[in-house]
Amino acid sequence: MLILDLIKQEWKKSIRSRGFYKNIVANLFLGIFAVYIIVVFLFLGFSLNSILEKVSTSLTPMEIVNGAMFYLILGALTIRFLLQQLNTFNLPLYQTLPIKRSTLVNFILIKPIFAPINYFTLLVIMPFAIKSVAGYYSGIIAFRFVLSFVFIIWFDSLTAAFLKRKFGSSVFAFLAIFIVFASIAALEYFKLFSFFVVSQKCFGWIILNRFGLFIPLVAVMLAFGWNKRFFYKNFYPEQFNQKLKGAKISTADFSFLNRFGIVGELISLQIKLMLRHKRTRTILLTSVIFLFYGLLFYTHHSNGDGMLFFIAVFMTGILMLMYGQWAISWDSNHFDSLMTKNIPVRSYVTANYYLMMAFNILCFVLTTPYFLFGSKIIYMHIAAFFFNSGVNVFLLLFFSTFNTKRVDLSRSSAMNYQGTTYKSFLIVLPIMFLPMLLVGILSWVASLSVALWTVSILGLTGILLRKPLITVCINQFNSRKYKLAEGFREQE
Repeated sequence: MLILDLIKQEWKKSIRSRGFYKNIVANLFLGIFAVYIIVVFLFLGFSLNSILEKVSTSLTPMEIVNGAMFYLILGALTIRFLLQQLNTFNLPLYQTLPIKRSTLVNFILIKPIFAPINYFTLLVIMPFAIKSVAGYYSGIIAFRFVLSFVFIIWFDSLTAAFLKRKFGSSVFAFLAIFIVFASIAALEYFKLFSFFVVSQKCFGWIILNRFGLFIPLVAVMLAFGWNKRFFYKNFYPEQFNQKLKGAKISTADFSFLNRFGIVGELISLQIKLMLRHKRTRTILLTSVIFLFYGLLFYTHHSNGDGMLFFIAVFMTGILMLMYGQWAISWDSNHFDSLMTKNIPVRSYVTANYYLMMAFNILCFVLTTPYFLFGSKIIYMHIAAFFFNSGVNVFLLLFFSTFNTKRVDLSRSSAMNYQGTTYKSFLIVLPIMFLPMLLVGILSWVASLSVALWTVSILGLTGILLRKPLITVCINQFNSRKYKLAEGFREQE
């Protein structure tokens, strides 16, 4: 079958590329992390039955899952819309071959279905179906239950791809999704309309009725048809790998920054770079999502002080952390040109410093609603803000000079590890875990107040000594700039 041959070619292209073997250490880290996720998901799958039995005595575990299915579909669709990387295809290479146009379209549409990461959810669903659904009902019902999830995965993948190609992943799209979620949550919370009850009845009928699976199957076919119709309208070599025909590029004006001289102009250019490219825009969106991370931990008081400070550092500096580890690599496409301009290195490094400081302030302000969780969280966030601004920002500026991997800004950052090496992990590990260990040890040996005062003083000291610390980062940049330029010239 021709489509299978195309899939084999894509697989061979990925494992034969130079980048695959150059990033062998990063791939090893990702493999270990994947094994960890598999173990966690399997454990959750075998434990889910007992967890749901405690949630409700009037409903079976499968009925509870059916009720939550609407929210699971909507949540997975949203995550895919924001994070899923669109598949591209080198169309000109195949236009000279006797391959039908419909075959190429079908290939690029079904290609994500063969990605193993799409089926990680089944590591939870299959043990649950074997242990719970088969126990309450029968093996046939358990099989239909698992198969319905497979159809839902296909539907979410195809629908998210269509919406992303049609509308793009702009900030307005994110706001529209947020409004839809808020509206649904308000209807459910104020008991004006229960999507849980409707979802429970609909998916219960789909799974228990022998012909019920035709409904999700038809939904998959409709999603496939929407994508195919879109491609037939935009099937041109210069547009085939674009999300949307005639997509607009952000032209936001930040001319008010020019009054701060070269540093202000560089900050303006960096902000425009973030708004105009897919990978940096995705970082902005995912950073907003991670700001809600505290809701998973601050609602439980059993977490240790070190872990709570880790969360505080993460949330008050998430944008700085995600941007800073590639602070120089973002300019890899035009780094040689940048080095030939009359731009002092001090201005370049200082611009990155002030930009990351602005990110810290923004994240700190956005996370102030967590102050409602008590005075302990207030002190945690203030100490974390000082530590990020006086210590972590300089560590990122210093260690980012070791990341010599070229970063392609045209790609989405979701499920995309292009430009990622073992150095990327080594940069983040001390920045995230050392303050957690420091606070955990000091709070255990002395008290939490002593621990927070210690990290706050370290941060304030770094802020006061910012000029000599920036000079250290400048000297480091000067000693590494030729290696950076050499690494950025390499194409994968």
